[in-house]
Amino acid sequence: MYPFDPSSPVNADFRDAVSARISSFLDDEQRVIDTIGAELSPIVDAARDYTGGGKRLRPAFCYWGYVAATDQPAEPTGLLQAAASLEFLHVSALIHDDLMDHSDTRRGLASAHRRFEAAHAAAHGDGSAEQFGFDIAILLGDLLLMWSSQMFTSAPLAASALTAATPLLDAVRTEVTCGQVLDVTSQSGMAGSDSESALDLAGRVVEYKCASYTVVRPCQIGVALAGGSSSLQQTMASFGSPIGRAFQYRDDLLGVFGDAELTGKPAGDDLREGKQTVLVAHALKRADPRDAARLRSLLGRPDLDDDDVATARHIIEISGAREAVESTIEHCHDRAVAALDDAEMTDAGRVALRELARQCVERHF
Repeated sequence: MYPFDPSSPVNADFRDAVSARISSFLDDEQRVIDTIGAELSPIVDAARDYTGGGKRLRPAFCYWGYVAATDQPAEPTGLLQAAASLEFLHVSALIHDDLMDHSDTRRGLASAHRRFEAAHAAAHGDGSAEQFGFDIAILLGDLLLMWSSQMFTSAPLAASALTAATPLLDAVRTEVTCGQVLDVTSQSGMAGSDSESALDLAGRVVEYKCASYTVVRPCQIGVALAGGSSSLQQTMASFGSPIGRAFQYRDDLLGVFGDAELTGKPAGDDLREGKQTVLVAHALKRADPRDAARLRSLLGRPDLDDDDVATARHIIEISGAREAVESTIEHCHDRAVAALDDAEMTDAGRVALRELARQCVERHF
């Protein structure tokens, strides 16, 4: 029911409203796609499936960033459409991320490249089914990125509001892509410098790959759409950077210790992919030399079995890395909430952002 409840800022009512804007946009695009050819229908079907779920955190941070500046709008459709466009950006990044990580699943479904690989095999298509899956996944991710921009710019909002927010949208697209580059080069041992520790490098990756595009920029886009002040924009940066990092650090813990039934990803996938996370950096720094060498030998091996994953988990646990990351998450949360305490914003915005911060660090999937 509208207006949305700031004490439950990403509840079913809010998620359903975001989903309705996504569905409406895809319905319009379906009509465009149909004029091109029936071959494109599976692309739209995939877009619906991969944008059909998720936590809707980025749209929520955008919406409540707006509310922090000026309270809830009388007619939410335009704001919801602009906020929902961030979900297309997010899913675009996920599809490309799964491709680079060779992941088999996403949100409990086959990942996009595996989905289209299976479609090629079922149709007895010419050439390599695997290559077909990779090719279509790249194109689907690109299309979602373009749709993200189109959905935002076509939102029924004042032109001045869209103009004010556009530089922030441009920034987030650049930052998340550069964050992905940093992540790939880090995993390849080609990022950082002699003066930058592994922990600092992992933190830099997190800032651009996650914190900026998950919290900081969505909040700032919302503030810009509302015509909010520059001081409130700075508050969103002070709030968003630590809570965005905490969100990713929780994700890192779930990637190693999470329940696959809840996360939708096989247990230990981050280990198989060799992700150079803050959790791993802590473990390699804190473990005794023998355990550190063993952990290094396991990282990045796609053939890790359950026993190997259990060994890696044990090394990480006894090194104190898990406890260290939990402590960092708590510290980041406290910093983020403190940034909201004395800031000039609406009561509804403050309540909602505090609750979103809590959900970012206490989640189990």
